Amino acid sequence: MADPARARRLAVRIREIVASTLEHQVKDPRLGMVTITDAKVTGDLREASVYYTVYGDDAEVTGSAIALESARGVLRSAVGKQTGIKFVPTLTFVSDAIPKTAQDIEDALARAREIDAEVAAKRHGAAYAGDADPYRQPRADEAEEADDPDEADRVTENAE
Repeated sequence: MADPARARRLAVRIREIVASTLEHQVKDPRLGMVTITDAKVTGDLREASVYYTVYGDDAEVTGSAIALESARGVLRSAVGKQTGIKFVPTLTFVSDAIPKTAQDIEDALARAREIDAEVAAKRHGAAYAGDADPYRQPRADEAEEADDPDEADRVTENAE
């Protein structure tokens, strides 16, 4: 088992090599606007997963996936030449789900904003069903009596 730091460095190098090779050497017309987002190498350095995204519709995504599979040998040869390692890892291309997940989150946030706006609009003209302050408040004369009981007695005596 290789050092995990070495596996990470190799993964970064594979990502750079694959992206550069796709840009300069692979001339497949099915290949759309492909972005290599990440690469991961197993601990024994025998297999590498290369993550990619494609800008475009579903037809371009499937065409790019087919083009990447057909260019796998060229890309693996380029990785072998530029890294100089004894065993070149096999490349597996995986479509990255991050853009779709990000779009799903954006859609959920937009729905939440719409619902919040509807609630705010309903709240704008609304009135309380009961009192504005539902807690019992002491009456003004009860509040004066509670402040000073001796004074309250004198007030009642003077009133008689």
